[in-house]
Amino acid sequence: MELLCKWNQLSLVKRILIGLILGAVLGFLLPGASFLSLLGTLFVGALKALAPLLVFFLVLHSLAQHKKGAKSNMSTVIALYLIGTLLAALCAVVASFLFPSTLALAQEAASSAPGGIGEILQTLLNNAVSNPISAMAEANYIGVLLWAVVFGIALRDASDRTKQVLGDLSDALSTAIRWVISCAPFGILGLVFTTVSETGFSSFMDYGRLLCVLAGCMFFVALIVNPILVFLCIRRNPYPLVFRCLKESGIMAFFTRSSAANIPVNLRLCKELGLDEEKYSVSIPLGATINMAGAAITISVLTLAAANTLGISVDFPTAFLLSVVASIAACGSSGVAGGSLLLIPMACSLFGIPNDIAMQVVGIGFIIGVVQDSCETALNSSSDVLFTAAAEFRSRRLAARQD
Repeated sequence: MELLCKWNQLSLVKRILIGLILGAVLGFLLPGASFLSLLGTLFVGALKALAPLLVFFLVLHSLAQHKKGAKSNMSTVIALYLIGTLLAALCAVVASFLFPSTLALAQEAASSAPGGIGEILQTLLNNAVSNPISAMAEANYIGVLLWAVVFGIALRDASDRTKQVLGDLSDALSTAIRWVISCAPFGILGLVFTTVSETGFSSFMDYGRLLCVLAGCMFFVALIVNPILVFLCIRRNPYPLVFRCLKESGIMAFFTRSSAANIPVNLRLCKELGLDEEKYSVSIPLGATINMAGAAITISVLTLAAANTLGISVDFPTAFLLSVVASIAACGSSGVAGGSLLLIPMACSLFGIPNDIAMQVVGIGFIIGVVQDSCETALNSSSDVLFTAAAEFRSRRLAARQD
């Protein structure tokens, strides 16, 4: 009992680090103890199961409560999401020119991917108008968001009693999510155990240069580009906010490798930051769908690595076009592990790279995905909170100036 009390007194981040260390040690010493993998599977499964319901009812309740004529900062949030994604793609292009990488294209192609921007947009539109029940069951966040917005606006004239019921449902789901998050150290233990026991560290050595370029771009965006954008909004030192978002959101997202599964974590962090629930309950789920700076980096770096391997000369205008295409494609990537990789063939088509070779690049992406996708998701998810907070602090600053 005393040990349990001491455990509960530790911060969640410290408990997660303990789970990380234990998972790595057990994965190295006892790779056959596969039952430990169940801890990670159950943890991520529980988050993914509750997240669509939580998103639906939070957005629904927020919009139903929204007063007509009340100010909103969503335009600023969306602008930050899109600008951040484009700048990330540009950083990836510059880094790929400075530190060119090559790939060992020898794997079999065995999957399918979108053929172009038109197909991606068509898929997004089809997902948006899918059945709302199936959208929640399948974690289709585009559909969940659309129907939550539709029903939320339709319920603006509902009675206060109805709105109270919606609020109670949102609170109940939030409480359930907090219970799941309290189990994060054990879930992280299982996830890290699975990674170490199944892949070890050999795959990282084969593509060390490529991983350094990918991770370096993501760290540069997280620690340089994003803080500049935040400073332009809040006009004060952005790093305390940046580091808190990376610590409390990025670390969790690094291990779950799913922006969608990390939505409850981000909602909790927004509440701790004192942000307006009516605003962040919409912007956080939206960010998990379209704020994909990490995905834009992955698409750009791997595509240019493929072009470099094949000896294809890439000029700056074409590279800039790749940045734009990668940004648009990234906004259409799913918020699940590896969601950005199947968009690489579409970007490769800009350089005339055949689909079978492009799919080999996708295969390499899955090999290094343990690190690549973890860093990508940490950047994506932490910046959801970062930009949401920056937009609200900006609106407060402007309001205070007017007063």
